[in-house]
Amino acid sequence: MAQLTHGVTDGVATVVITHPAKRNAMTDEMWAALPPLLTAYADDPAVRVLVLTGAGDTFCAGADISTLASGAGAAQHLAGAAEEALAAFPKPTLAVIRGYCVGGGCQLAAACDLRFAAEDARFGVTPAKLGIVYPASSTRRLAALVGPATAKYLLFSGELIGTERALRTGLVDEVLPAAALDERVALFTRVLAERSQLTQAAAKEFAAGRTDRDAYWAAQARDSDDTAEGVAAFLERRAPRFGWTVPPTAVPSGTSVPSVTTG
Repeated sequence: MAQLTHGVTDGVATVVITHPAKRNAMTDEMWAALPPLLTAYADDPAVRVLVLTGAGDTFCAGADISTLASGAGAAQHLAGAAEEALAAFPKPTLAVIRGYCVGGGCQLAAACDLRFAAEDARFGVTPAKLGIVYPASSTRRLAALVGPATAKYLLFSGELIGTERALRTGLVDEVLPAAALDERVALFTRVLAERSQLTQAAAKEFAAGRTDRDAYWAAQARDSDDTAEGVAAFLERRAPRFGWTVPPTAVPSGTSVPSVTTG
């Protein structure tokens, strides 16, 4: 059975790529289900952080190759749309990686803001093994993350790299023993959930090169009580209670968080 399972606990939405028969490979239906799922969580004020991970001991082995038999173009379009939706998610995103993070799996991980990995994780970008042209936006995102030389190494060869090189080149942010990963993720996401969404959302856009949004974020800061609350909490030696939340997108009334199950 292939599905995206998901839920929210203490402000953290967790999306789990689940396709155990094929090392959590993404089917067309799973790619298609991810953007509306992200939209629903982006518009949920209870969600402050999103975690993307894989079921069991594998993150994601890429696209389900059997879906490419009818043509790579459609599958690549769906994967690209899912990647862009993840990159555009307005709240902090964290990929939690165990085992293989390959092809489309690496594409999704690179679209997250941060990546924490178990020591045994393996990474690869493999379109050269299939004769597929990697999308321009995905190539630029990968090169911005790891640098042109490492991006070329991964794309030209399709070879897998371990966590030592992934950490050194910026593909991952932290590497931990597998037994310590869940605890570290729980602690770190709690920190993210306690911080100002105003700061985080503006930083995401600025880091992505959206310098045209200076005036917008300056207005948001003026109209928000987050700065006053942060200063007051610091002086009073208490945890801040930030109130600014990401404005909702134009989602029809009554829209529910979607799910997908196939196979």
